[in-house]
Amino acid sequence: MRVVFMGTPDFSVPVLEALIAAGHEIAAVYSQPPRPAGRGKKDRPGPVQARAEALGLPVRHPKSLRSAEAQAEFAALKADVAVVVAYGLILPQAVLEAPARGCLNIHASLLPRWRGAAPIQRAILAGDAETGICIMQMDAGLDTGAVLLREATPIGAEDTTADLQDRLSGMGARLICTALDRLDGLAPQAQPAEGVTYAAKIAKAEARIDWSSPAVEVDRKIRGLSPFPGAWCEVAGERIKLLRSRLADGQGAPGAVLGGFTIACGDGAVEVLEAQREGKRPMPAGEMLRGLSLPERLG
Repeated sequence: MRVVFMGTPDFSVPVLEALIAAGHEIAAVYSQPPRPAGRGKKDRPGPVQARAEALGLPVRHPKSLRSAEAQAEFAALKADVAVVVAYGLILPQAVLEAPARGCLNIHASLLPRWRGAAPIQRAILAGDAETGICIMQMDAGLDTGAVLLREATPIGAEDTTADLQDRLSGMGARLICTALDRLDGLAPQAQPAEGVTYAAKIAKAEARIDWSSPAVEVDRKIRGLSPFPGAWCEVAGERIKLLRSRLADGQGAPGAVLGGFTIACGDGAVEVLEAQREGKRPMPAGEMLRGLSLPERLG
């Protein structure tokens, strides 16, 4: 098929590569505009734009698709279908209707659970046993369209958002190719009205660890916010990001260091497995503790 691909972060790159490998023609790639990044704060293209340019594909990065000009440029591509995965812009009705077969979204949850911006993070934070991928026909609502294909995957006891992103990205790449191959024979399934939840964007204020919370909640926060924005605590005035963890045996006053990087919580304890000091690379907790002394109790 002749495809317009719309995506921005690392999560979207394997999907673009899979579409090309499957023999689809990429009419154009749409991505978010370059953003200031790095120490020099120079504009840097997103992962999809960088990969598309390396592949010699035409890339467009409008700030909005609401203007008549942007919509006319999109329609002029005469695409059979648009494939959208973590793009980051709302598609107006004129854009949704432009491709002959419509716009298909790869959404990283089992809809209607976790519609919205942060479905992977919210699934871990909520303690869900599983998540998955839905291939959805896009409409004007927020992730409300009919589902063509879905596939579930369990959330492991030590899975982080980064772990799930890698797994779900590969699943999405495979499922969208299946959907395009079988598009004429797939029966769209309307989403049920029951079970709708919304995955609000992660706020930075959520990232600070409260050791008085139950260990299960602390563990989910560490894993759910890894790698970004990263759950954190302070050690001697330094902000330490906590990137991997698991539930541990032990009890104590909230924040008490029980040995190594095992910390007592309001109920139970959490063992930090990987962390990151300011300006340093992520490292295993044991390695970090060779250069960082924990107090008897973390605040």
